[in-house]
Amino acid sequence: MRIILILEYDGSRYCGWQSQPAKCSVQDSLESALSRIACTNIRVVTAGRTDTGVHALYQVVHFDTQVKRPLSAWVRGANSFLPDDISVLWASETNDDFHARYSAVERHYLYVLVNQPVRPGLLNKKVGWFHQPLNIQQMQLAATTLLGKHDFSSFRAAECQAKFPVREITKLDISCQGNTFVFEFSANAFLHHMVRNMVGCLVYVGKGKYSPEWMSELLKSCDRAKAAPTFSADGLYLAGVTYETKWNLPHFKNAPLMMSLPLIYQ
Repeated sequence: MRIILILEYDGSRYCGWQSQPAKCSVQDSLESALSRIACTNIRVVTAGRTDTGVHALYQVVHFDTQVKRPLSAWVRGANSFLPDDISVLWASETNDDFHARYSAVERHYLYVLVNQPVRPGLLNKKVGWFHQPLNIQQMQLAATTLLGKHDFSSFRAAECQAKFPVREITKLDISCQGNTFVFEFSANAFLHHMVRNMVGCLVYVGKGKYSPEWMSELLKSCDRAKAAPTFSADGLYLAGVTYETKWNLPHFKNAPLMMSLPLIYQ
């Protein structure tokens, strides 16, 4: 029997999604909780691995088990054994053709950035921060260069394990309310650190270090050394994963935190 779960988590105190010998990851905590419910070892497969400090509003996993439990056990039961900053939101049975990673059509990320002279305290580790004024029009113009299918080697971490650097970005929107910038990314898949590297480069354009045309030159160069440093993980959220409708997963939507940020930083 294959079970699908949707969960959310605050990644601030975890060493990323992927299981580690030190048992410091989100995966380690989830598998421990599910194994207690099943009374046997459970291993999960995820739609996408998040890095240290990265959060998730809608992470999808699946696991196989021969143990019969009501779906509520995989939600409320698992949550009773999970830390307070990880929560299973939904569970469903599916067939063996579903795969959390390979059945995914698109991944969606948000980057939330507070732009003000002093660092935020109330939402420490929940938002990124930049102290110099940013020009949203310049960033939006630069962002259009990144849409479509490209070789994204200029935005790829050195330790990236992907076999090919070509990805297709279908959405890259930048909006602002008050002091809060929200970057929305959708793509068929992302390279390691790709979103954070793109945010860093867009911030370089926004602060006036480079013109929007620089983004096109950088993309064509396929040279990571020419790009901006990797931006902080604090404001990065896995916002959703899209699947074909036949799998009957609930549609993802932004969490209340995302909706309240502009009200806090006006």
